[in-house]
Amino acid sequence: MPNAEPIRAIAPPAAGGKNRGVTADVALDEINKQIIEHLQRDGRMSYATLAKTIGLSEAAVRQRVQRLLDGGLMQIVAVTDPLTLGFARQAMVGLKVNGDLRAIADEIAAIPEVDYVVICAGGFDLLVELVCTDDEHLLDLLNEKVRTIKGVAVCETFMYLKLAKQTYAWGTR
Repeated sequence: MPNAEPIRAIAPPAAGGKNRGVTADVALDEINKQIIEHLQRDGRMSYATLAKTIGLSEAAVRQRVQRLLDGGLMQIVAVTDPLTLGFARQAMVGLKVNGDLRAIADEIAAIPEVDYVVICAGGFDLLVELVCTDDEHLLDLLNEKVRTIKGVAVCETFMYLKLAKQTYAWGTR
């Protein structure tokens, strides 16, 4: 890799919590950045098309993509509209907690209906996105799972009325 300094990257949690906290040495050079940016725009782009666009062989692109995946720097997933799949209720939940933020975040993340957990600063300690089939499902989750976790002190729910924008193509730096 031409003039690429390996960076230490803490792998983001993959679907299902895989690779959480795994460190990997992956060179994030200009070519890898181009690969990531193209796949952010079209995750179904073939290796052949990607190779032509970037100017590498298909084998080289395939190896680089695999290293980026294995190193936890990116995931390739299908992003769906929950409404079209029968999930009629989405909500963001702000939590104020007492105790170990990481441990509580991990416990919240283990709930199958949770698709997003962020430890943050500000008015809430955690922000949690829930995807539910209906209001009764949301009530059950909040009442029987989220609020029963030791350390959860305040739970404020923000119901989604309409998703106005969702994108994952923010590029690289």
